[in-house]
Amino acid sequence: MSEVLDVEDVRSRFPALERTEQGRPVAYLDGPGGTQVPETVIEAMASTLRRGVSNLGGGFGASDEAVRITNESRQAIADLFNGDPTGVVFGQNMTSLTFAVSRALAATWSEGDSVVLTGLDHDANFTPWQRVAAERGIEVRVAEPDRETGELAPDAVTRLLDETVRLVAVPFASNALGNVVDVAAICAAARETGAISYVDAVHAGPHRLIDVAAVGADFVAASSYKFFGPHIGVLHGLPEHLATMDAYKVRPAPSDPPGKWETGTQSFESLAGVTAAVGHIASLGTGEGRSAIESGMARIGDHERELGRRFLEGIAGMRHVRLYGVPEMNEHRVATFAVAVDGMHPDHVAAVMAERGVYVWSGHYYAVNLMDRLGLLDGGGLVRIGFVHYNTAEEVDRVLEVLGSLAG
Repeated sequence: MSEVLDVEDVRSRFPALERTEQGRPVAYLDGPGGTQVPETVIEAMASTLRRGVSNLGGGFGASDEAVRITNESRQAIADLFNGDPTGVVFGQNMTSLTFAVSRALAATWSEGDSVVLTGLDHDANFTPWQRVAAERGIEVRVAEPDRETGELAPDAVTRLLDETVRLVAVPFASNALGNVVDVAAICAAARETGAISYVDAVHAGPHRLIDVAAVGADFVAASSYKFFGPHIGVLHGLPEHLATMDAYKVRPAPSDPPGKWETGTQSFESLAGVTAAVGHIASLGTGEGRSAIESGMARIGDHERELGRRFLEGIAGMRHVRLYGVPEMNEHRVATFAVAVDGMHPDHVAAVMAERGVYVWSGHYYAVNLMDRLGLLDGGGLVRIGFVHYNTAEEVDRVLEVLGSLAG
């Protein structure tokens, strides 16, 4: 059993949570679109710029500082993902990294090959693969989630596998509905057929412990700004893949991974922020390194499950509010909820909440295939409410109060 998370202590670390509107604190329930950052991240980034940092390879102090920052950030992500620092690649964002990998992998495909994608994914784990498949004459097979719950069962993916499949791309957790996918089972099945597995862990990052070894994925992509860090993308690839694949790069760039996958100069202040973001998660636990991250994420998970249960219990009696996704707070979902309010456009619902100092999202959140399959794309999508570890029971009650007031 993990110890109870000290939420007030956590909140004291995030300067943005002091924001007020109309004399009332703002409730940031927009975490699925990007979380706020603790002071340690802000200071790590600012101090890097204040102290001065030069580009890599200069052979002098400020350049050595860039090397240190880069190496520390790779190790931090390796600790966070239980992976190999030589397999950690940084980029502008997860989307850019996925496009880069898709082009490199597709160069090895030929007509008659196929890829398996899903109807649950954020478009960043769909369109890059669809585009290169079209360019190479590759068949695209799409695994569909359950239309009622949005759950993506492993067999929805695995039954599409055969010897022609070269890639399986799946989400760890739905950024729209909060549903969690059994990626380990899917990756294992892909491996048995010789297919590469690519997991979008962007939405899982702030909520679930990511273990690339346990998942068994060839590639896992994430975004630092979703787990309390700066805007920078993160990719963990098996070093043997990164070494043998042909990266799209300029000639003077490194020929060995991970450097050959990082186009141009990285944002060293952002890399320092990544290390601090992982350090924040570890500071919530006990021990050091991976063990601290594991216990910190356990406390985060316990707290978020309590918030999720409170929310689900609160909307259970609201007949004008419809929940999409898994209806229970269990291992199959995180504390991200998509709802519709009878007779109201999602944008209007979000606007009403914003007027009352409650920040939520409306729309499709780039999960366009899912919204289309639910018949909601043309109608404006859904309202998305997301809780992370710095949110409180009082903030859950605030959003419930607004939803309750919208009954016709």
